[in-house]
Amino acid sequence: MPAVRTVSTVERLDKPSSYASSKQQNRNRDDDEGRRERTPEPEDKLKDASTLYVGNLSFYTTEEQIHELFSKCGEIKRLVMGLDRFQKTPCGFCFVEYYTHQDALDCMKYIGGTKLDERVIRTDLDEGFAEGRQYGRGKSGGQVRDEYRDQYDPGRGGWGRAYGEEYGDDHY
Repeated sequence: MPAVRTVSTVERLDKPSSYASSKQQNRNRDDDEGRRERTPEPEDKLKDASTLYVGNLSFYTTEEQIHELFSKCGEIKRLVMGLDRFQKTPCGFCFVEYYTHQDALDCMKYIGGTKLDERVIRTDLDEGFAEGRQYGRGKSGGQVRDEYRDQYDPGRGGWGRAYGEEYGDDHY
């Protein structure tokens, strides 16, 4: 009898996010040049991860709203709002740390892809919050993706940085 091969149609929840994967590629590139020691694979770091990166939040979403929604999946150990590096205002992401890995997985399963403040939120397992990661990495201090937005988005602060530069606004 020929061997039957099955293909899973269910996507794993504990796979590395695109951010973690790109970070690992950069580290491996450094390894090839002999600058750093090999670091653990993203899958190894995430197998017991209890921290979630939550993205695509409205700039107007409060910590209280996030806590209320995410505490439905388990007790929250810590919540860290993402801030604009210069203005220290929310910039659309946060980190939610649970006490257990299973609570983080449950949250990804049940809350990831739902709406909060009329925005579909994105959740990814994260290797853990470290001081400094709460600030946006864009040139303007916010998130990089907001700098390239070309449509009006009231939940993300209006027009993107590219629009402001094109029309001479210097308030960014």
